[in-house]
Parts: sequence; structure tokens; C-alpha cells
Amino acid sequence: MVAPEVRVKTLIAPVAGLAVLGVLAAGGCASDPDARRVVAAPGAPAAIGPYSHAVEADGTLWVSGQVGIDSATGQMVPGGIESETRQALKNLEAVLKAAGYTARDVVQAQVYLADMNDFVAMNAIYAETFKSEPPARATVQVARLPRDARIEVACVAVKR
Repeated sequence: MVAPEVRVKTLIAPVAGLAVLGVLAAGGCASDPDARRVVAAPGAPAAIGPYSHAVEADGTLWVSGQVGIDSATGQMVPGGIESETRQALKNLEAVLKAAGYTARDVVQAQVYLADMNDFVAMNAIYAETFKSEPPARATVQVARLPRDARIEVACVAVKR
């Protein structure tokens, strides 16, 4: 598949005495509001707030953060960071599947940990899902997660 031509314009704007470099890509956003599709995934737990499991626009899928809630019981899985990581990634894959994507389509992931000491254990489980050519990723420690989860994982996926 040949990528569509993308025109890129570079803009340098002085801000507080600093030059800020920004890149504007023509046609990067959906120009047709009907091109936006909300995805509800039957295999993932119901949203905890007013948000969608995912939103797709122009071949890109933005997946909301998933925690280690078992969709069958509505409860956080027991067993600590390993179990929660497996379940969060299972939920993420359920959302991807509902939208017609796979883990191979993920280009960027965000991992939020309640405790950075869980990084090594999380990383081992994460590597099981993203075996080859893993996506770009940011991992940060946060003060608290919904339902006192130990981990939350969100991602962006692009159709291959």
C-alpha cells in the first residue's frame, strides 16, 4: 500500500523568546464530521465515565485507557500487577478487535502505573502482547487510577 502524499509545512513561532518548531500536516484531521466513528466493545468492561471505548477517524483509532477489570464480573481481577496487566491488555485487545484492528496496528501506547516499582513485572507481561515491532510507548507513574487499579493502558492504532 502506497502512503498518500502528505504536504508538510514547517512553522517557527517565537514564544517567550524561544523559537518553537511546529509541524502542520495538510489533511491530518477528519474534515467530514461523519468520518468519526465511536466504538463500543462488547468484550471490554463498560466505561467508568462519560467516554467511549475508542473513536476512529481517518483510519486512526484512539483507544481509551483500559484497566484490569474483568468484563464478566465488573470487578478488578485479583493477583496484583501481573494479573491486572494481562487483563488490561486483554480489554485493550477487545476494543481493538471490535473496531477491526489488532495489536499489530498499535503505533503508540501509554502506560500509567500506580507504582513505578511495578515496571519490570508490567514490562514482562506487556512484551507478551507486543512481541515484535512493539509500538512507541510512554510509561509514567500516577498518583491514582480509577477503581484503584495498579495499571491503565491506552493506545493509538493505525490501519496497516
